[in-house]
Amino acid sequence: MSPAQGPAHGPAHGPEAVARAGNALLAGNFAIGCGVMVAAGSLNDLVASLQVPVAVAGQLISVAAIAMALGAPLLAVLLGGMDRRRLLTGALLWYAAGHALAALMPGFAALLPVRALSVLAAAVFTPQAAAAISVLAPPEQRGRAITFIFLGWSLSSVIGMPLHSYIGEAFGWRWAFALVALLSLAGAAAVWRALPDGVRPPPMSLRNWGSTLSNPLLMGMVAVTVLSAAGQFTVFSYLAPYYRQHLGAGAGAVSLLFLWFGAFGLAGNMLLTRAIQRFGVARCVGAGLALMAISLLLWPLAVGVVSMALVITPWALGCFASNSAQQARLSISAPAVAQALLALNTSAMYLGQAVGAAGGGLLVAASGFALLHWAGLAWMLLALALSTALARRMAGAAVVHV
Repeated sequence: MSPAQGPAHGPAHGPEAVARAGNALLAGNFAIGCGVMVAAGSLNDLVASLQVPVAVAGQLISVAAIAMALGAPLLAVLLGGMDRRRLLTGALLWYAAGHALAALMPGFAALLPVRALSVLAAAVFTPQAAAAISVLAPPEQRGRAITFIFLGWSLSSVIGMPLHSYIGEAFGWRWAFALVALLSLAGAAAVWRALPDGVRPPPMSLRNWGSTLSNPLLMGMVAVTVLSAAGQFTVFSYLAPYYRQHLGAGAGAVSLLFLWFGAFGLAGNMLLTRAIQRFGVARCVGAGLALMAISLLLWPLAVGVVSMALVITPWALGCFASNSAQQARLSISAPAVAQALLALNTSAMYLGQAVGAAGGGLLVAASGFALLHWAGLAWMLLALALSTALARRMAGAAVVHV
């Protein structure tokens, strides 16, 4: 298959079938996003209930991210031949069982490995959902279809993060984890009903993987994801205790700040879905990275809840939009190896989360919250510089030939 051909399609599917599949995959991504962010959202109660320091509780984020980073490409190879209806439904059922079990764990030492195992489902679902919709959608709608299903992540930020925060503060972290289990069951049912049988993206050979991993342009794009995720999660992992300890925000104010962030995150992703065809994927990625850098640069100006809400607005607008644009950028830039790239990009996103959460935890343990935003800004500026350089190198090129 030549790079210009794109992924092979199975049986033709009409617009209504593609729309149903897109809505179901969006719902699945909503459950996945809620599960990925549940530890950060309920971190205050995890610290109090499990009686561990903030930096130690943050390991729930970094260890889970490492598991997802390693799992995404490995599981893509092992499970790449499966029918996507069964694979994606099974991943959500695993996710539900893992979060239900996590809610029953008696302490931190027992919770940590259960958390790491349960999030392997996220390593499967996120890239394979994008691969599935790439097969179902017509080539001219592929970029928009991918960004649409990633609206589920934005919705999880709008609804899930503030809900996790409130539930954690009011009822305890175990109920927040239990909610993720219920959402995952609902997502599994939606995916099973909506996806047709026989959705199988073309399998990736070792030669395809080798070509992908050895291509400097494609690996540069994946590196942008690592750098931007590290910049975000250096700060994002510790927002709940930061709001509590630095701003003096109560449970309601913390939840409102997460709700504010999520609402603008959703708005940014919706704007991206409309603008990506007009402005191009590279420009949309760069715009998202620049917005996030602005927030981290202005961070010292946030001295209260209202000023913090204003400061995080650009970050929220760029956060999910940038990641969705990255998925579309990779899929469009090298359609022949899109499945491998989407798996690697998911791995890169979670690797960046692990680096950011671990690095942020070390900073918090050593000097409190004062240096977090500067470290996050440094990562983000590196991501922006690399993304801009890659866009210039690819100017005028439709695809990367591998």
